[in-house]
Amino acid sequence: MQHAVGSPLPPPHQPGHGPAAGWSPAAHHPGQHPGAHQGSAPLPMPPPAPGYPAPPPPGPGPAHAGPQHASMPPPPDTTGHVPLPPGGPVAMPSPPQAPAAPDPAGTIIAVLLIGPAGAGKTSVAKYWADHRRVPTAHISLDDVREWVRSGFADPQSGWNDHSEAQYRLARRTCGFAARNFLANGISCILDDAVFPDRPVVGLGGWKRHVGPGLLPVVLLPGLDIVLERNAERSGNRRLTDEEVARIHGRMAGWYGSGLPIIDNSQLGIPETARILDDVLARSIASPPPW
Repeated sequence: MQHAVGSPLPPPHQPGHGPAAGWSPAAHHPGQHPGAHQGSAPLPMPPPAPGYPAPPPPGPGPAHAGPQHASMPPPPDTTGHVPLPPGGPVAMPSPPQAPAAPDPAGTIIAVLLIGPAGAGKTSVAKYWADHRRVPTAHISLDDVREWVRSGFADPQSGWNDHSEAQYRLARRTCGFAARNFLANGISCILDDAVFPDRPVVGLGGWKRHVGPGLLPVVLLPGLDIVLERNAERSGNRRLTDEEVARIHGRMAGWYGSGLPIIDNSQLGIPETARILDDVLARSIASPPPW
């Protein structure tokens, strides 16, 4: 689902105010003091007022400073603000020119991990992100959706306009974050229960929000596995068995879609993450049509 989000404004610009540069009357009016050489040192500065720091002593000027001597430009502003590249649509990753297979562990990419509730998307995504050689972020749509505390529209209480809007907003927020991570050299993996029978709202929405370079992978274990994992959940993350079975049945529509599918029914998290790397290497070399 897609959601509007505005980019934060940069902090207000507050340039520093350095002390005004001192100047010597003798430097501008050399004739006022008979007998004084025009190249003599400027008059000493008066003592500072109580409570104010003394200005730094003037550095040595040119040998023949005159009234037409140009002043030095002011120092650049130092606010501590680090400029960040703007986030744009993520392009399709280019496979390396070498004949060797691409190494996804060292490539900056964006991955969308799809699967039903209880498929292990969040656990696999976190493990995969933790063990990469390049900086990688994990973005969970459920976590972002639950940023709404007051007025949270829980889909378990009934799917309505409010829950629909909050899902769309969370997806757009995740896409915005992914583009900014990628633009600043940080890979990301997103997870969401995208249904194959709603391509415009689901997978098509992710493609619009992140870009055509997003690599989707489906995580789809057997129904008995997702029922067992769902039973271990609590709060609004736990669904009824009927709802889990219905979602799992709809996810079966990904078979024949052309997207890579991992059946992790008999796999642990590390093994699933290693297979995910193999799948991504093939997707980088030959992106799936979606």
